[in-house]
Amino acid sequence: MRFLPLAVLITWLALPVATAAETTPALMTVTGEGQAAAVPDMASLSLGVATRGTTAAKALGANSTALAAVLAQLAADGIAPRDIQTSGLSVSPRYDYSDQGEGRLLGYDAHNMVTVRVRDLARLGVVIDAAFAAGANEFNGLSFGLADDRSAVDAARRAAVADARARAELYAEAAGVSLGRIVTITEAAAGNAPQPMALRAAPMAAPPVPIAAGELSLGAQITVVYEIIQ
Repeated sequence: MRFLPLAVLITWLALPVATAAETTPALMTVTGEGQAAAVPDMASLSLGVATRGTTAAKALGANSTALAAVLAQLAADGIAPRDIQTSGLSVSPRYDYSDQGEGRLLGYDAHNMVTVRVRDLARLGVVIDAAFAAGANEFNGLSFGLADDRSAVDAARRAAVADARARAELYAEAAGVSLGRIVTITEAAAGNAPQPMALRAAPMAAPPVPIAAGELSLGAQITVVYEIIQ
């Protein structure tokens, strides 16, 4: 049996390790951002009824009667049942602490809020007016949105990918290297929900409240990992 010299054997054993190290590619990670504008086609508003009573039952009973009238008016204005959802219901005691004591029970406050989707923006002001005329006395927010935002979000994604590519090419040029293949593409969690405008309102009078829907901006964030060719 022939034996390799020790030096040759050590070199031969080291070759796979060196080869593996040489073939491990360098990587570049970049994040791109994209925006797309869209005209809203629906609105969500939060409105409801606040009532008081000497007992919890009386406060809640008065509240239920008033809210039933508001819901009937919303239905008369063409709002479908699927577009009305209870968002908050509470009954709480009301105390008088003016004597610096434990407090004297004055009665109870009841609140019942509903979230309403209005799909005909041309009638949004009329719907709000009519709801307050029917008995609503709380208004906690208004926001605009899209019934289907897929095309706008996809446009933002394309812009984000293009932004990531432009950044990667810039970094590669500055570093004197070339971009290789894409290893991974990752999208950050979406955060495009429009934020409501917080306000409180008293019953509204004619003419209908003017509403300006404006424009929505939807965003996307994409992280791309490239191989680097040196």
